[in-house]
Amino acid sequence: MKKICILGSTGSIGTQALEVVDKYEGKFEVEALCCASNRLILKQIEKYKPKFVAILDTNLANEIKNKFDDVEVFTGHEGICNIAQKKYDLVINALVGISGLRPTITAIEAHNNIALANKETLVAGGDIVMPLAKKKGIKILPVDSEHSAIWQSLTAKNVSRILLTASGGAFRDKTKEELVNAKAVDALKHPNWDMGAKVTIDSATLMNKGLEIIEAMHLFDVDCDDIKVLVHRQSVVHSMVEYQDGSVIAQLSYPDMRLPIQIAMLYPERGNFAFEKFDFVGKNLSFEDADEERFPCLKIAKYCAKQRGLAPVIMNGANEILVKAYLDNKIGFYDIPYYIEQALKTFYHGERITDEQQIYDTDDKVREYVLNLIESR
Repeated sequence: MKKICILGSTGSIGTQALEVVDKYEGKFEVEALCCASNRLILKQIEKYKPKFVAILDTNLANEIKNKFDDVEVFTGHEGICNIAQKKYDLVINALVGISGLRPTITAIEAHNNIALANKETLVAGGDIVMPLAKKKGIKILPVDSEHSAIWQSLTAKNVSRILLTASGGAFRDKTKEELVNAKAVDALKHPNWDMGAKVTIDSATLMNKGLEIIEAMHLFDVDCDDIKVLVHRQSVVHSMVEYQDGSVIAQLSYPDMRLPIQIAMLYPERGNFAFEKFDFVGKNLSFEDADEERFPCLKIAKYCAKQRGLAPVIMNGANEILVKAYLDNKIGFYDIPYYIEQALKTFYHGERITDEQQIYDTDDKVREYVLNLIESR
């Protein structure tokens, strides 16, 4: 059986990963689980009987210690790293935000293969994570549906470009004038996917697609100019690879995150369980260019992708704070790209990334700066 660790087991990706475990009885042994403070983990511990658990919330951690004698419980961010450095066949990183970077590095240093759903690991730390994984001989398997599709479609060399598809998010039909007053509660109504709040807002601003450009650059060692975003409303074509001879290979499936999760978890095998099948009869598949004027976060992300270095770190830190502020109705839709640009003007001066601490130091400064801007409005 594959021994697995799930970081972020109570979130969208984590719970779906456990559904895959359920479908393949005898294939996986859940060795470790981790969450911030969601009490769902109590049921998960009872069902999957992990050896290790990491909890950010101290009170919940103490409750688990009292209830489960045979589980070793760790607390705080250090606790997450403590379980990430145990030996597994696969660590599934489904954490949200830059807090997922250190556990990824810790897991790689412990020679654990990674199924990666945490975007910020590569957006902020790709310049150090990918060389480290290569040095240690560690596989980083993409969990995002788009990157999984690219990975599955890379059947030969001589790649011309990657065609990265986007649903367009909840606001894809809104005019620029309508977006000025667009509320977060409406942005959360994604037309195709059931995701966490942060990712769903990023989808509405198209920042999510910008983050995925940066991820794809690192995962597949391609130039950002060779990645094109296409709005594909049906979310059936999850991405495509175009070769130099003009041929295009695409991965298509019903929009269900359990499929790319399953593919990463079972690698190098291929699963035999179809959660949903797509019926092509009578269906139309359409593609459009992304509108960077209505959705300037995509343009900003492409700029940061070209700059590399600390630019994506600054963008990512600012965006995380701004998405939360938008969800709390403290700022408007277009305040997100505006304040990201202010942060870049203030902090980005062409610096390269030299070590991990530099990422955290920059991230801290940017977050404090953006919070002050919001509070002084």
